[in-house]
Amino acid sequence: MTAPPRVLSTPAADATIAMLAARHGPLMFHQSGGCCDGSAPMCYPAGEFRVGGQDVLLGHVAGGVPVWIGAAQFEYWRHTQVTIDVVPGRGAGFSLEGPEGVRFIVRSRVFSDAEVDALDAADPPRRG
Repeated sequence: MTAPPRVLSTPAADATIAMLAARHGPLMFHQSGGCCDGSAPMCYPAGEFRVGGQDVLLGHVAGGVPVWIGAAQFEYWRHTQVTIDVVPGRGAGFSLEGPEGVRFIVRSRVFSDAEVDALDAADPPRRG
């Protein structure tokens, strides 16, 4: 079995990401388990958020936007596929979508045993 992607995005999130990229240029996401919006994915202009050596690259969404996650959060979610979605409302963080009246959220599902085995057999995710 091929290892499944660790991160996906919905068509609605992809449309919002495309709109933000048209306004702000290349983007990136960072998923933390900390302050502000708790565990909301934060969207920044690429390079605006400094990725540290402990951050883990989950993958890319919306045609190449990198999604990073803090190491501690990755350990907690390593058996979970993350899907970035967007919903109406305003978050409390510094994410680019805030002024647009929407906010990014995470939906998730637990990988099957076969998917976990495939992920374990694959190369480990890249760190920052």
